[in-house]
Amino acid sequence: MRCGSIVRKQVARKVPLIRQQSPKILWERSLRTQVAIIGSGPAGLLLGQLLDCYGIDNVILERKDREYILGRIRAGVLEQGTVGLLEEAGVAERLHRDGLVHDGVELCFGGSRYRIDMKAATGGKTMVVYGQTEVTRDLMDARLKVGRETIYDAGDVSLHDFGTDQPKVRYVKDGKTREVACDFIAGCDGFRGVSRLSVPTEAIRMFERIYPFGWLGILSDTPPVSPELIYTNHERGFALCSMRSATRSRYYVQCTNDDHVDNWSDDRFWDELRRRLDPKAAAGIVIGPSIEKSIAQLRSFVAEPMRFGRLFLAGDAAHIVPPTGAKGLNLAASDVRYLSHALREFYNERSHAGIDGYSSKALARVWKAERFSWWMTSMLHRFPDTDEFSARIQLAELNYLVSSQAATAAMSEQYVGLPY
Repeated sequence: MRCGSIVRKQVARKVPLIRQQSPKILWERSLRTQVAIIGSGPAGLLLGQLLDCYGIDNVILERKDREYILGRIRAGVLEQGTVGLLEEAGVAERLHRDGLVHDGVELCFGGSRYRIDMKAATGGKTMVVYGQTEVTRDLMDARLKVGRETIYDAGDVSLHDFGTDQPKVRYVKDGKTREVACDFIAGCDGFRGVSRLSVPTEAIRMFERIYPFGWLGILSDTPPVSPELIYTNHERGFALCSMRSATRSRYYVQCTNDDHVDNWSDDRFWDELRRRLDPKAAAGIVIGPSIEKSIAQLRSFVAEPMRFGRLFLAGDAAHIVPPTGAKGLNLAASDVRYLSHALREFYNERSHAGIDGYSSKALARVWKAERFSWWMTSMLHRFPDTDEFSARIQLAELNYLVSSQAATAAMSEQYVGLPY
């Protein structure tokens, strides 16, 4: 699909600078667009790219710079549906060249490993390992190539009048307050972004669970210990062996929420990881210096609804999942699919059906992914109150999972991605 060519209108208006200390009046450039997108992570960039392909004008505002966005280390297990969306957006060439297609995963418990053949269990569906940073880079490059506007270093972003049909976004750039007038605002600016915080508290309901542990993760330029991901349940805590490429590995071990990366030398991390793996994996792992080390807190979070007049929330602005189920980026892509199609329907058919149904349709899929991620997390981690009975229940669950075709199929269809 070829992206349409849209002429963006600009007008100059005389507007006082917000919080200005003197009576001097500064000229402000005011933009007019159809959709103002807040946030240039994968959700915002993918939405912008799809809208551009549909001939819908859009502007992206981002409070950080491009290098900061590309420097964030995130997961990268893509569902088949997410790959399809990237293909539709015209940004899948490098993904197909460099991505690693996975047909299944391995579960490690009781000192042994068991493979789940998800491709066989789902009638041919697979996943692709391709880092979120690379997805972001591909989308940024595609947007730059067609000359669509992304405003980086946009400070003090504020959303206005989204309860009317004339919403607007204001921001500060180069010491001047500027404004974007638009038809719709898409809040794709993450869990701590301004979009959800702009909604009146009485209009939104939030559901949250904070897990009593985190993931200590390292990135290393070493070959992966296994060609597929290894999820480990161990008495010392959860561990995950993942990868970004055939030469770059991503490993995690469960840690406490009050832990700090300074407490973990590379040697200590590798020793702890090996203790939690089966003997074959522990003996075969290739160790090396970490190139990134961080601790991520785990939480489940959902905000309802996901639409407020002309403001729509998408991705982490609306929901967070623990990374155990590999659903974060894929849920963001799911939201973007529903929202981009709804906006195309609005502009092409003058129908409100898509935008009116966006929140309920997106949330139906969100809650299924939340349940799956919670289940995976509960089955694989050691909780502070995990006693011998609870540990045995986890092992029974895992044994049933790897021995039952029905259980394997149920896990597999959720892991590879439920249909839209």
